[in-house]
Amino acid sequence: MAFRRRRTSGFTFVELMMTLAIMSVLALVTVPLAQLAVQRDKERELRAALADIREALDAYKRASEQGRIVTRLGESGYPPSLEVLVEGVEDQRSPVRKKLYFLRRIPRDPMVVGSETDPAASWGLRSYDSPPEEPVEGDDVFDVYSTSDRVGLNNVPYRDW
Repeated sequence: MAFRRRRTSGFTFVELMMTLAIMSVLALVTVPLAQLAVQRDKERELRAALADIREALDAYKRASEQGRIVTRLGESGYPPSLEVLVEGVEDQRSPVRKKLYFLRRIPRDPMVVGSETDPAASWGLRSYDSPPEEPVEGDDVFDVYSTSDRVGLNNVPYRDW
């Protein structure tokens, strides 16, 4: 009877190196894709937050034009701050002076780094009297913009969205 030598099971050094090479190539491909997905999600959040705030600003202005909010002579009819949209204002047409609310909460600018920032402070504010090219704060809030210096996937700075 001839004895056959049994081959011991396991991996050779070459097989291990090939496996590591394949895994590193896969990692090099998936990491940028994951970062791109994260950036897309943040951009989606930014679009939604801008739309919500701008819709609330427009609703406040409409309520002002309808005489439901007290405005003084010379005022634009836009809210004095973002917090007013959440805190609410008295409805002048309501017999019991119910409050009008325009936002449940102020969304945070997702492009601003640091979660300790107050959501209202994370946005740049533009007053009614300021030019669109160089927005500055004033007596009212006509528009909001991101204070991030980064550029979006569409090659437009987040500040210009």
